[in-house]
Amino acid sequence: MRASALAGSLVATLALLAATPVMASVPQPDSPLDRRAALTHSQAAIGRPVGDHTFTAADGRRVRLSDYRGRPLVVSFVYTACYQVCPTTTQFLAGAVRSARSALGAESFAVATIGFNLPQDTPEAMRQFARQQDVALPGWDFLSPDIAGLDGLLERFGFSYVATPKGFDHLLQVSILDGNGRVHTQLYGDQFELPLFVEPLKALATGTPTPALSDFGELLERVRLLCTVYDPAAGRYRLNYAIVIQLLVGASVLIAGAAIVTHEWRKRSRAERG
Repeated sequence: MRASALAGSLVATLALLAATPVMASVPQPDSPLDRRAALTHSQAAIGRPVGDHTFTAADGRRVRLSDYRGRPLVVSFVYTACYQVCPTTTQFLAGAVRSARSALGAESFAVATIGFNLPQDTPEAMRQFARQQDVALPGWDFLSPDIAGLDGLLERFGFSYVATPKGFDHLLQVSILDGNGRVHTQLYGDQFELPLFVEPLKALATGTPTPALSDFGELLERVRLLCTVYDPAAGRYRLNYAIVIQLLVGASVLIAGAAIVTHEWRKRSRAERG
């Protein structure tokens, strides 16, 4: 298979995965939350610009959502008084983030966990929550939103919750924003298959304009991302050397073909001038 055709096929596949709504299994306990309506509301947010919102990070910094623009952003919602579901989902997400960054690069995307139970989810409470879940990854912020903008923030993300006598029943949702701040993918459940998380991030990483050939470092990084595949047996992403070889062979054929065409054109030009 020629390199151009193979790369085009891979990009098309990634685009299809990114565009398809991801409906991982969602728990269905008896609860006041209408999960069908919540899922519909969440899916309606795909493609929606979230806009700019202001937060206080766990370390006291003032942060704006626009500060994360330029690369994908993974967003989860928790309430810090939760003793089971939010800790479990956060710990699972931490493992998924480590796997994705191992495959795509340490700075390929940022992560933000937002506390929605105000005024209880203070920066101090978010800091304690992160410490309890043993999450101290670079590029992962635990944020307390401004109470005045909370409802608008949750609406833009399509996030639903209802109060219960024991706390809150809420959609287990992870949102992936593109570099322009639009909702690109929604994931659901206390855990999900790793490719459902990594492939949209990978598609966003490879969906940028093709770098100029003069910028060889960016070109190599793009090729590396295209050749990274999920290994279900190992449960992680790895570089597929078969694809690398196919790309190299295809590129060699193209270069050789271009050299032959150039040689014949020069030979004919000399003959016509003679």
